[in-house]
Amino acid sequence: MLNTIKFIAACALCISAGAVFSSENACTLQSGKNLLPVLELYTSEGCSSCPPADQWLSQLKGQPAVVQAFHVGYWDQLGWVDRFATPAHTARQRQIAAWNQQGSIYTPQAVLNGKDWRNWGGKLYGKPAEPGLAKINLRQLAPDQFEALVAPLAGAPSRWSAYWTVTEHGHSSKVQAGENAGEFLTHDFVVRQYVVAGVYPSDSTAAQKLVFRSIAGTPGHARQLNLVVFDPQTGKTLQAITAPC
Repeated sequence: MLNTIKFIAACALCISAGAVFSSENACTLQSGKNLLPVLELYTSEGCSSCPPADQWLSQLKGQPAVVQAFHVGYWDQLGWVDRFATPAHTARQRQIAAWNQQGSIYTPQAVLNGKDWRNWGGKLYGKPAEPGLAKINLRQLAPDQFEALVAPLAGAPSRWSAYWTVTEHGHSSKVQAGENAGEFLTHDFVVRQYVVAGVYPSDSTAAQKLVFRSIAGTPGHARQLNLVVFDPQTGKTLQAITAPC
């Protein structure tokens, strides 16, 4: 198994109104030497082909990877509005299509480390572990405030970019219209927040500080905080980190 994440201290959720934050319940972790795989699933509650992909994604709980379900809204016109979809998710999928020289976008689409992955449905691993090309140190500053220091490593491209996501488990919908009318759909790894962190040069001698304020967690739904560092020219993942913060 890939030894890609080292937990330095446990992470505790602070979702109750009266919770008091202290250093004792903060998340602090750093990336490992090997690349932590990043899987993105582009899906929609209005797409009849998507439920099997959603079910497969749920089976990936506990695997050492950043797993994310980006819901898109271009199937909403069929009569059912996906409440998890945002235009930003569709914009990212279009950017991935450009990186992969694809003429169109589709659902369900699996993307592994920035590459279109048509043979999804099996294991995420099958190749020797790749070395990470960036180092990430993450710490929690307050209940929903985080700071990361990102430093590119030897072999990194001349520029790098990053994005944050917050994902949640255990969501469900009773679909009333569209291609999935009458179906009860369950979702894990749902992207509830997606924030691009900018583009930075790799020749800096100091680590770049990234700060992030997350949305509050939804009671009853376990969440993950994710940071993905990637090549803005190709979409290739350079390193990533995930934690139940």
